Amino acid sequence: MTKRVIEESIVVKGDPEKIFNLLATPANHPIIDGSSSVKAAIDAPARLSLGAQFRMDMKIGAKYKVTNHVVEFVEGQSIAWRHFGGHIWRYAIVDNGDGTVLINEQFDYRSAKSPLILEVTGAPKKNKKAMANTLKNLKRLVEDGEI
Repeated sequence: MTKRVIEESIVVKGDPEKIFNLLATPANHPIIDGSSSVKAAIDAPARLSLGAQFRMDMKIGAKYKVTNHVVEFVEGQSIAWRHFGGHIWRYAIVDNGDGTVLINEQFDYRSAKSPLILEVTGAPKKNKKAMANTLKNLKRLVEDGEI
């Protein structure tokens, strides 16, 4: 049995507060997304908080919309959301104290409604690759001063 938590990490030169704010702003998600499936934030607060809901325009083959609920939120440290499938997307931020920040992204499907379907369709492997791309995008945007 798999542990059902897929993760990727990266070290970024930058301000942890700015990085957390970038992740806590749904309008930024399409520009950091490494899967090319997140298209736009709709019906979303300017900034997320615990219990907040936000909808996203998505496209994986066909266009669709997904409503997410923020289920974990520790200001400046971690944020996570879940949608109807039950799985969780989580980011953790650690200030290394030397001008760098460790960013960890997780796809946690221990609470998914259909974990076997996710595994059969290859979602964990696809998501791991997409998370690596997301973190590279995030690093580039932060270190190049684009955000």
